[in-house]
Amino acid sequence: MDPTALPTLRDPIVLVHGLGGFDRLTGFRRRHDYFRGIREYLQRAGNRVYAPRVSPTDGVARRAADLKRCIDRIAPRGPVHLIAHSMGGLDARYMVSRLGMDGRVLSVTTVGTPHRGTAFADWGWRRLSALTVPFLRLLGITYQAFIDLRTDACRRFNDDTPDVPGVRYYSVAGACDRPWLGPEWRLPAAIVNRAEGPNDGVVSVASARWGEHAEVWDGDHLNLVNWPNRRAKRKGVWADRCPWYGRLLGRLADAGF
Repeated sequence: MDPTALPTLRDPIVLVHGLGGFDRLTGFRRRHDYFRGIREYLQRAGNRVYAPRVSPTDGVARRAADLKRCIDRIAPRGPVHLIAHSMGGLDARYMVSRLGMDGRVLSVTTVGTPHRGTAFADWGWRRLSALTVPFLRLLGITYQAFIDLRTDACRRFNDDTPDVPGVRYYSVAGACDRPWLGPEWRLPAAIVNRAEGPNDGVVSVASARWGEHAEVWDGDHLNLVNWPNRRAKRKGVWADRCPWYGRLLGRLADAGF
């Protein structure tokens, strides 16, 4: 899709990164955005697009507060649209529902977000927390994010964080199967598949579905934000995801935004 043919929304778009994420990294003479190439693609159609940075491993409440401060700084007046990947979708929902941003956020589109948690977080906490938590404490790294992504934590989260009337909620889920399923995803994908069914290697389709419209994209968890899958590229099935984000904007434009 030619980016000049994309809709131009009246209000800014905020891209919200997930666990361990970043806004932009620069090194080795190259620059990498977390939403790889997506910000520039949407901007070429005249959209105002921001990609703030929040705490990479803190819990939802802290990350949502970081997100609110970022939005207050970069877009202090008027409403915004949120497009959020993975844990960022929980941050976005918390901010809208519980931090008084319901009057500022027009829509929340989540991409690969574990709204109902992920069985891989449950497995990892049972198997690895006794070893990793002391190490993280020693380094001064918070680990609340890993707790907040468990299925029991997300059940409580959903009870305490209702959707806000007047805000439009949409979602995208990922389905990672051959030829997308590379060796790096096989263990977590198998764990999630046994417990929850089809998934993107970390988050099940069932957990990622949320809001009034949900669609499913082929690919792994990082493909959803346009990081290439080398196995899929060799098989000839990889496609640049930027136009797919253009279609997400098209849905918002059709809704009157």
